Amino acid sequence: MTAIESGRVEALLLSRAKLLSFLERRLNSREDAEDLLQTALLKVVSRSASLRSEEKLVPWFYRMLRNLIVDHYRQTAASERVKVAVQTDPALEMDEELFQATCACLHDVNAALKPEYAELIRRVELGGKPLHQVARHLGITSNNASVRLHRARQALREALQATCGACAEHHCLDCNCRKTSGGPHAG
Repeated sequence: MTAIESGRVEALLLSRAKLLSFLERRLNSREDAEDLLQTALLKVVSRSASLRSEEKLVPWFYRMLRNLIVDHYRQTAASERVKVAVQTDPALEMDEELFQATCACLHDVNAALKPEYAELIRRVELGGKPLHQVARHLGITSNNASVRLHRARQALREALQATCGACAEHHCLDCNCRKTSGGPHAG
């Protein structure tokens, strides 16, 4: 992290209580507010080069928080719609065999990641557990878990692309890397 990025994060952290209050009022959850703030701070580090004016940092950050809140509610609403659809239409229940066949490489690649990354992917992404609950079970803060999950997703994405190539770029919906002779999972 450069000195400029570090200074920006420090400036925002001085307003941490106000930022958390802003998020909590809109999300009605301290854990979700903490997670969203951590995500936003990570974005500051990754996108700070695009911000030229220091006086625009706080308004830019609040706009990013509002966008993250909207994304959070969209994701939550989409998940709820899927749950309701599955509950009301048994034909939509998840086919475990299809899920396993979608890309069996995922499980192999995940097992090869750092153990703390693999655990988060297993519990949060594959198991559907809330991040704050997994963090509590692992004895780490929600912020730490959020950072680890971000890094775990990135490591998993890179490993899948290295292992599976083009099918990983298309979300493994038509995984053919196991069918390719001579491929890493040929068989």
